[in-house]
Amino acid sequence: MKRIIVATDYAEEAEHALSFIMEVFVGKEYEIILFSLQNPSIHAMNARLSPDSMFKIFEHQNRILQHKAEAITQQKGVPVIPYLATGLFYDQMTKCIQETGADLLVMGMAKRSFDQDMLGNTTTAAISRLKIPILSVPLGAQFTGLKHILFACDVVRGVQKEILEKVKDFAADFNAVLEVLNIRKTVEQLNEEKGNATREAISDVMGIVSYYYKHVTSNEVVKAIRDEVKESQTDLLVMIPYKYGFWSSLTHRSKTRMMASGLDVPLLTISI
Repeated sequence: MKRIIVATDYAEEAEHALSFIMEVFVGKEYEIILFSLQNPSIHAMNARLSPDSMFKIFEHQNRILQHKAEAITQQKGVPVIPYLATGLFYDQMTKCIQETGADLLVMGMAKRSFDQDMLGNTTTAAISRLKIPILSVPLGAQFTGLKHILFACDVVRGVQKEILEKVKDFAADFNAVLEVLNIRKTVEQLNEEKGNATREAISDVMGIVSYYYKHVTSNEVVKAIRDEVKESQTDLLVMIPYKYGFWSSLTHRSKTRMMASGLDVPLLTISI
């Protein structure tokens, strides 16, 4: 049975992501860990409330989360475990992942904005830091089945076998066709021998999964991916968030982050 963490702050984006993932996994065996991070408001901190008063506030939030979990189980027949945390999001989510042994984290994504492209948000920060597959669900995404999965990757740079296994499992679970999209700046780069090892690895791992390659030359990687998402009418985009050093990160605008905040289809990111 798969364990799926769904992060919620009860906002519209989070509620949409919760509904979406239940549609995706209907008829499959899974359970939801309903994660909510609740910290005292600045007003409560300024009021210097007693520890007993702070505890009562936390207990009230805990009851709200428990009632929500129980309602989902009654309505959908899905096991839901409430998980209330307080503290820093990254620390508490890491703890939740370790304690529950979750297979997937689901988070909502607000509509695209300039600030999100440049600075990101909680979801894009989680993508860059957490070592768990993350499904980012944009507010406008509607589930109509998973028939086509677009895997945008750098074939020349290489893809780890563990990541390929996760992509294969996701495609196999839904009997989806997998398109491997490789974007390079020149035709010569598309034909680099370094990519042969990755193509062989993909061939070895995919097994019964139906897949094909599409090679594109473009100086604008993000635009090329967005264009292919529309042209292929894909149901899910899969990307690998690459790590950068401190100085590189100051000038590098993450393509994964930009895709996450500018899509109409869900984005599955897989990092190791």
